[in-house]
Amino acid sequence: ISDITLPKALQMDLKGDVEECLIDIVKCAWNTPAFFAEKLHHAMKGIGTRDRTLIRVLVSRSEVDLKKIVEEYRAMFGRSLQEDIVADTTREYQKVLLGLCGAQ
Repeated sequence: ISDITLPKALQMDLKGDVEECLIDIVKCAWNTPAFFAEKLHHAMKGIGTRDRTLIRVLVSRSEVDLKKIVEEYRAMFGRSLQEDIVADTTREYQKVLLGLCGAQ
């Protein structure tokens, strides 16, 4: 038994798109809410917003497990998803995104 996790082992042995794809599959299988919380965080991190990712995740998960993703987001990043949406978006777009992820 090794102390190396499967994602770490994949990073050590693979490179490029295949590595990214397999790591994402493993992360999603192990903890789906954490996987999508990380995707949402990266969509709003830094300069600019990756709108396609933000919209895709919020819309596709809104009826599945978005509440769990919102909870996991707070646990992982110490801020609510709603706070980061308010900080990163404006106007009607912001209202729609907040409506999808629910009240705080």
